[in-house]
Formats: sequence, structure tokens, C-alpha cells
Amino acid sequence: MTQPPLSDADEIELRRLRWRCRRGMRELDQLLGRYLDRCWRQAPTDERVVFLRLLDTEDDRLWHWFMGHERPTDAELATLVDHIRTLPP
Repeated sequence: MTQPPLSDADEIELRRLRWRCRRGMRELDQLLGRYLDRCWRQAPTDERVVFLRLLDTEDDRLWHWFMGHERPTDAELATLVDHIRTLPP
């Protein structure tokens, strides 16, 4: 599947986000990177904002959310976490 072309600003943002997705825990790196590669380009602005909030979350909390041990209390974050968790490898 061909990705839509990005504007220069989006390309810069994508590179910056890719760096922020590097969490030092391979599983988190893969989950967050998978979202960037498969969903971020076509994501609406409001979903991108939620993704930025997700990246501001501490790694241990992200780990618990993605492993299903806890659930975010914020409904938007919970929806995005569920979406990322269900992306095929």
C-alpha cells in the first residue's frame, strides 16, 4: 500500500516523533513505531494530538496499558491504546 505524500512540515514532524517513540524498551518501540508507520500519516489532527499526549506518558505506565494490566482513565488515550494494541505485527 502506497502512503500519501507528506508535506515538508509533516516529514519533519514524523522524524521528530520517530525519535520520541524510542523508549528503550523494544516492545514499546515496536508498538509506537508500528502506529507511526501504519496510521500516523492518515490520522486526523485530533488523533495526532492524542498520540502526542500518549508520548508524554511515562514508560512504565505505557507498558501497563499496552500489556492490558491497566487502562487509561482518559477515554481518548484508552481508545488509541486499544487501536495500537490491535495493529497486526
